[in-house]
Amino acid sequence: MRPFRHRRLTAVVALATMLVTAAPPAAAGADDSRNRRAGYHRVGYFTQWGIYGRAFPVKKLDTSGAASRLTHVNYAFGNVSEDGRCFVDGGPGEGDAWADYQRPVPAEESVDGVADAWGEPLNGNFGQLAKLKAKHPGLQVMISLGGWSWSTYFSNAARTDASRKAFVASCIDLYLKGNLPVLDGGSGGPGAAAGVFDGIDLDWEWPNWPGEPGNVVRPEDRQNFTKLVAEFRRQLDAYGRTTRRHHPLTAFLPANQAAMDAGYEGREIFRYLDFATVQGYDFHGAWDPVTNQQSALRVPSGAPDNPDFSAEVAIDGWLARGAPREKLVLGIPYYGRGWTGVSGSGNGLFQPATGPAPATFEAGYEDYRRLKTLAGNGFTVHRDLRAGHAWLFDGTTFWTYDDPAVVLQKTLYIRRAGLAGAMVWSLDGDDDNATLTKTIGLGLATP
Repeated sequence: MRPFRHRRLTAVVALATMLVTAAPPAAAGADDSRNRRAGYHRVGYFTQWGIYGRAFPVKKLDTSGAASRLTHVNYAFGNVSEDGRCFVDGGPGEGDAWADYQRPVPAEESVDGVADAWGEPLNGNFGQLAKLKAKHPGLQVMISLGGWSWSTYFSNAARTDASRKAFVASCIDLYLKGNLPVLDGGSGGPGAAAGVFDGIDLDWEWPNWPGEPGNVVRPEDRQNFTKLVAEFRRQLDAYGRTTRRHHPLTAFLPANQAAMDAGYEGREIFRYLDFATVQGYDFHGAWDPVTNQQSALRVPSGAPDNPDFSAEVAIDGWLARGAPREKLVLGIPYYGRGWTGVSGSGNGLFQPATGPAPATFEAGYEDYRRLKTLAGNGFTVHRDLRAGHAWLFDGTTFWTYDDPAVVLQKTLYIRRAGLAGAMVWSLDGDDDNATLTKTIGLGLATP
């Protein structure tokens, strides 16, 4: 078996690394839209804050070739107020209206090479997303609501029939109709962002289950989530009758099966969702005392936890709860989790560690584009092909991450399992050649 495994791995790596030098494609045309609709969903989260330390403007989605490989861009995130409304704010910890639509984007960061002027109705990331869509007409942009930090008041918004109606109406008005608050200098106004966002992504982390400390959690969240997605579908369809378009509705769902049972009526919610993305990462991290995988396709042999998490376990969990496989999209990380002070022997896996590995922005968390530079630079790449995961180890520091070979293996699993596609968190973790996104494009290409 060993020679066979080696040949198979070599083929996977060869296919994945073909993409590193691939040139970005020409601008999308009419055929681009048809191809996107016919094939797998390829969803990428664009982070509002990525324009700062990571220096990742919207333009990089175009110049790297990522945009033409994606079907959806999810903008992270939109906030939910205590009284259950979608809102945009510039207050510390509440939002970043400057990044969203006020910041004048200079010519060198602009998708079309034209600089913004101060006070235009639509500047910032929103304005650049509009330009990106003009260049790639098959691309859909979703506003993702909540996330880990801004799910605090989702329960309030979903609590009653009246609160659900008001919440959904506020989100459609703000993002799809584009009625943005007017900021100092004049950015915003009625219809300023109309056409930027095509639909809504619900990232409530998590109904009736602890997320960030301080989140409002109620037992009735489980039933109210179903009622909320039903209300979103009703109002999006009503709005679509005025625009003569279908406005998609998606949700981000957990890998934890206890959270699945606590917060979701599995079969029911898929009556209203176009598709759902499933968490395929953060299975382990430096909060654990021993090194482990954070995003393996299958549970590795010898794993210290039983039962344990894996991408396949998460997908099987949703299938067992009535989710249609053709509406499940597997999440893939563009970052790794790391430990340092690793003791023991061997390749570093399942060994005691003293804490999180030093990293650029957050201890124990590092982007793929930086981790890829460690291979051969004091670190050795290790793989478990059966389990579908890879890690880096230098004798002291350990990083679990997805490289092109692992990503390609996951796309083959998506195809074989009959799933709807792949989602990535987050696009700013990829390298300047969009290597991981191109790998997904290759693995999920349609004839």
